[in-house]
Amino acid sequence: MAEHEDTKGESLIEEITEKFHGGDSSPSSESEDEKHSELKAKIYRLFGREKPVHQVFGGGKSADVLLWRNKKISAGALGVATALWVLFELMEYRLLTLVCHGLILTLAILFLWSNGTTFIHKSPPRIPEVSIPEQPILQFVSVLRFEINRTLFVLREIALGRDLKKFLAVIASLWLLSIVGMWCNFLTLFYIVFVLLHTVPVLYEKHEDKVDPLAEKLMIEIKKQYALFEEKVLSKIPRGPLKDKKH
Repeated sequence: MAEHEDTKGESLIEEITEKFHGGDSSPSSESEDEKHSELKAKIYRLFGREKPVHQVFGGGKSADVLLWRNKKISAGALGVATALWVLFELMEYRLLTLVCHGLILTLAILFLWSNGTTFIHKSPPRIPEVSIPEQPILQFVSVLRFEINRTLFVLREIALGRDLKKFLAVIASLWLLSIVGMWCNFLTLFYIVFVLLHTVPVLYEKHEDKVDPLAEKLMIEIKKQYALFEEKVLSKIPRGPLKDKKH
């Protein structure tokens, strides 16, 4: 009986200590989670993004290609783009000539293959019917239309003078783009953008913890310089009051 009472007493003591520690640990764990979430919220991300890089690029197959999730497809896309750039830019090949030569070669091979099977007593090859599906084309046109309308809306807002910062940023971007256009043609510029899209995002994803603090310092410095420029130059430019029209 005494042993039974001792075991009961020990179990009661263990339950009390567990409850005591459990009640103690829950608020501390909650406070730790809150601190962790606050630290996450304070971390600066490039361009103010809140999602992972993969989701920023859409999270689909295009994001997989840009971030080299499938190395064979990504390397193949980059290789095809490089081959086309070498053909058109370095070897000065023409698009119409390339299309015609490719069609001639394809038709000649299929014609010889289908007619050569009669001499070796085999059935001719089945050439599949190729047609462009309607739904992807409509989706692409719809997305393109939305982006063009959004760009026109932003340009209209900038032209109305409601956001001076955006106006200066667009003017500077167009000026830099015009300088780049003087150095290279559209095909080379398209190829450079294509290569950058296949290299910069994947490198940033691997080293984002090092890049983001540097980007934060750079943005702070740019804001300081812009504030000085606004104080010394932009504030002295006379501007009339903007009157909002009521419809």
